[in-house]
Parts: sequence; structure tokens; C-alpha cells
Amino acid sequence: MNVNNYIKLIAGSFIIISVLLAHFVNENWLFFTLFVGVNLMQSSLTKWCLMEKILLKLGVREGGDSCSI
Repeated sequence: MNVNNYIKLIAGSFIIISVLLAHFVNENWLFFTLFVGVNLMQSSLTKWCLMEKILLKLGVREGGDSCSI
């Protein structure tokens, strides 16, 4: 898997987990869902993605544009 695949996997997982936490624990977890969405939008406009930088430092191979879906 390359960086883009990991980013999609992580973002999707964060969204699913935060929606489940909002439903079963506390609705304030939806702010985390909002945070993930805003970061995805920001990365599509600026072509800069913090998660990409973190994954590259962890040794994940690069591939394609950052945070592209």
C-alpha cells in the first residue's frame, strides 16, 4: 500500500469511529468528524497533508498526490 491508500484508510476509519462514538457515547465526537473533513478539504486545496508527512517519516512508500481521493 502507498501513502494515499493509508490516508484514505485512516480518514475513513476516523470518521466511522467518531460517528459511532457520537451515537453511543457523546454527540460532541462529531466535532472530530468535522475536523477530519476540514483537513481533507484543506489538503485538496493546498496539496499539503500532515498525515502524509507522518506516514512518510514512518517509512510508508510514496505514491500520487497527497490526500487525493
